[in-house]
Amino acid sequence: MRENAVPGDSVAPPSFPLGLRLAGAGVHLYTALGSVLGFWIVIAAFEGNAITALWLGLAALWIDGTDGMLARRFRVKETIPWFDGARMDDIVDYLTYVFAPIVLLWTTDRLPGGPIGWVVAALPLLASCYQFCRVDAKTADHFFLGFPSYWNVVAFYAIVLDIGRSGVAITLVVLTVLVFVPVRYVYPSRTALLRNLNLALAGVWLVTYAVLLAQYPDPNPVVVALSLGYLVYYIGLSLYLTVGGRLRSRQAVEPRG
Repeated sequence: MRENAVPGDSVAPPSFPLGLRLAGAGVHLYTALGSVLGFWIVIAAFEGNAITALWLGLAALWIDGTDGMLARRFRVKETIPWFDGARMDDIVDYLTYVFAPIVLLWTTDRLPGGPIGWVVAALPLLASCYQFCRVDAKTADHFFLGFPSYWNVVAFYAIVLDIGRSGVAITLVVLTVLVFVPVRYVYPSRTALLRNLNLALAGVWLVTYAVLLAQYPDPNPVVVALSLGYLVYYIGLSLYLTVGGRLRSRQAVEPRG
C-alpha cells in the first residue's frame, strides 16, 4: 500500500492482508456484474422476453441490496482507497434501475404511442440523471431524498399486473415529479430506525417478486396483496419520518415563551 502514500507525508498508510484486499476487489467485481445484468435486461426486452428481463432485474436488486453490506464488511474504502465504489454503484444503478426498465416498458408496449410516449419515456431518464448527480441524494443519516428512482419496480408491476398504457404513463409522470419533492425515503439496509424490520420486510417483498414472476400471467391475489402491502408500508413510513422530522426541527428552533 506504499504506492498510495502522498509524497512528503510522514504517516504511512495502513497495510492490509492480501486476502482482505482481494476480498475488497471481489466486492467491486460483484457490484460491476450489475452492469452486465443491465445489458442482458435490455437484450431480453428487445427479444420480447419480458419475464426473463424481470428475473434478471431481480438478480440486479439482490446484488444492489447486498453489495453495500459486503463493502462495509470487507472495508473496501480502506483496502482499495483509490477506487470509487460509490460512483460505480451509481452507474450500475442508473443502468438497472432506470435505463433498462424504461427500455423494457417501451418494448412491451406499456407506454403511449407517438410523441407523447417519447416524452413520457424521457421524463424518468432525465429526472434520474439529475437525482444521481445530487450530492444530497442520499442524506447523512441514510435516507433517499426524493423518489429514489425505483423505475424497475414500476416496470415489474406494469408487466405482472398488466397495467395499461394510461396507468403506466400517469405513474411515470407522478413519480418524476416526486423525484424533486424532498420526501426522505427509507434506505432499507442503512436507515437506522426499524432497520431489522425494514430488512425483513424487504426480503419478504423480494420473495413475492419471485413468486409473482413464477405465477405469471395468473398472480395469486394474496401474493399481490402482500407485495403491494410492503409498498404501502414503505411509503407510509417514509412520509411519517419525513413529517415527524420536520415537526421536530420546527419545534427545536421555536423560541420558548
